[in-house]
Amino acid sequence: MLNAIWVGFFLVAFGFAVVNAVFLGHSDSFALIMKATFEASKSAFEIALGLTGVMALWLGIMRIGERAGFLQGLTWLLAPLFKRLFPDVPPNHPALGAITMNMAANMLGLDNAATPIGIKAMQELQTLNPKHDTASDAQILFLVINASSVTLLPVTIFTYRAQAGAVDPTDVFIPILIATYCSTMAGLLATAFFQRINLLDKVVLAYLAAISAVVFGLVAYFAQLPAAEMLRQSSLLSNVLLFGLVTLFIGGAAVKRVNAYEAFIEGAKDGFHTAVTIIPYLVAMLVAIAVFRASGALDLFMKAVRSGVLGMGWDTRWVDALPTALMKPLSGSGARAMMIDTMHTYGADSFAGRLASVIQGSTETTFYVLAVYFGAVGIKRVRHAVACGLLADLGGLIAAVGVTYLFFG
Repeated sequence: MLNAIWVGFFLVAFGFAVVNAVFLGHSDSFALIMKATFEASKSAFEIALGLTGVMALWLGIMRIGERAGFLQGLTWLLAPLFKRLFPDVPPNHPALGAITMNMAANMLGLDNAATPIGIKAMQELQTLNPKHDTASDAQILFLVINASSVTLLPVTIFTYRAQAGAVDPTDVFIPILIATYCSTMAGLLATAFFQRINLLDKVVLAYLAAISAVVFGLVAYFAQLPAAEMLRQSSLLSNVLLFGLVTLFIGGAAVKRVNAYEAFIEGAKDGFHTAVTIIPYLVAMLVAIAVFRASGALDLFMKAVRSGVLGMGWDTRWVDALPTALMKPLSGSGARAMMIDTMHTYGADSFAGRLASVIQGSTETTFYVLAVYFGAVGIKRVRHAVACGLLADLGGLIAAVGVTYLFFG
């Protein structure tokens, strides 16, 4: 899928350039495209270089939290809920432990830990699956929850916003929390409908009610504030929560006599490696998008969508972030590149730049998660997994647009 998208950008750009040069008399079309390729490749390297320090910092902090036992604590907290959401999994089965560990790692932004643990969870669930080529109910629910991106710390997005020059890179923190809550609830409700999961169980209701109370409480509080005060207080709360969490991790490490400095260095090394690793992907996707934009194809598509939205009498500012939303279910690196392109084109603190950031944090890449997790255990028939995953994406997108208008509109 990603290969088809990437190749398609170049082929469409070439076709538009030929039309512009031959039929419209724009003889500089190919020159503009080539100029865009050089500028985009240079920009991709500069972005990755600028990310290195911030990625090292945050992955170092995350490693301290992991060593201090916060991952295990979150696992213990979530265990009763997952026992009821996965009724086909026997009590004390290794799959439940792997599932809760994976969710905890995702919530804390530990992507490097979450993926291998997630694959392990899928393998454990496969041992309970009577049809090894067909996804079981438990496997589908696990995948949909992963695809809906239950993330409490969207550190990578903060990092890209800082690199793009945002005045306050974390001002999208609360909106992302609300959007990812909505995407997760949409995915959970869709899967529960297909699988007849009892969401009225007292324990499940208690968890969902507690989470919903926090989210709706935030929305209700911020909605009644004037726009300027809303922005100020949400930014303050975001930064207090984030730095408070950093302090909690370090304090917990001190109490448990964990060598926080060594843990930080180990995590920071992973951060440096991650920043270097993404350079080829950034170059590939940013160049493809730059070619697509320079040819005029992207502008034509956006104008068509904007005209349709205007025809319905709606505000069109959200349309500028639509490429990120369309790419998100298909390619994580592609959506990230679209987000970066949007922030560079309109500004990190523009409405479109903030909306693209919230969309990026609202869900995971559905088809990538499906390919990795189901591919790891040889699942060929996915049943309702794709439908539920895409419904979660849709819920996250609608929530992202709504909450961005609420906070920044």
